[in-house]
Amino acid sequence: MDLPSFGLEGKKAIITGAGRGIGRALAIGFSKAGAEVILCSRTRSELEHVRNEIENNGGRASIFTLDVTDTSAIQQTVHDIYEDHGSIDVLVNNAGMNIRSKASDVTEDEWVKIMDTNVKSAFMMSQSVGARMQEQNKGGSILSVSSVAGHVALKTGVVYAASKAAMIQMTKVLAFEWGNSNIRVNSIGPWYFETPLTKELLEDEHYLSQILAVTPLKRVGQVEELVGPALFLSSDAASYVTGQTLFVDGGMTINGF
Repeated sequence: MDLPSFGLEGKKAIITGAGRGIGRALAIGFSKAGAEVILCSRTRSELEHVRNEIENNGGRASIFTLDVTDTSAIQQTVHDIYEDHGSIDVLVNNAGMNIRSKASDVTEDEWVKIMDTNVKSAFMMSQSVGARMQEQNKGGSILSVSSVAGHVALKTGVVYAASKAAMIQMTKVLAFEWGNSNIRVNSIGPWYFETPLTKELLEDEHYLSQILAVTPLKRVGQVEELVGPALFLSSDAASYVTGQTLFVDGGMTINGF
């Protein structure tokens, strides 16, 4: 028998939050795996840098500026993407944010901002793209970037943790509902990776020592190390995998924190 394909040759992939950090790494990695990448975020200048990197390496990428907290903008952008590209094979819900407030200090505005950015955006993107995938009648793959914070209790803030737990459960339900259309829905759950979002925290030696103490591999991750797991779940190599969350955590969820 032939080996399954871990590549994305000929596939078109939308990635939200693609201008930096994890999203940038996934966009470049997916391009190297053969995908035509559609880059989405609010900051066009960041997307242009990523597109240039991809095109300089012989890949193909396009840009759509998008505020993922705006449902009408999501619907219009997805419409425009399909008008331009004809079909979509992969969606990666990567856009996210955090405000590190103690539970007793969380404001309603903080709750709404985190939930809208992390959960509502992923659902609305999935709903809009999923409907198009059903119309295409050729299946597809939806991948969300959750977190170990959605699985174990962390010092990351209760709202962030709740949002990531919601993403994990949303992954299961969408996989269940859309399986008969051959739309696979999965997520990855990173631990600490070096990104603009974590830079300041990782510069705190005491906090870093706490992280490493519960990480069997004794280091934080590099964003490029998320490409392989994300690529696997998005590719035909995972054609019988759906509703799952793959924790990419250096073994952290073995221990808790």
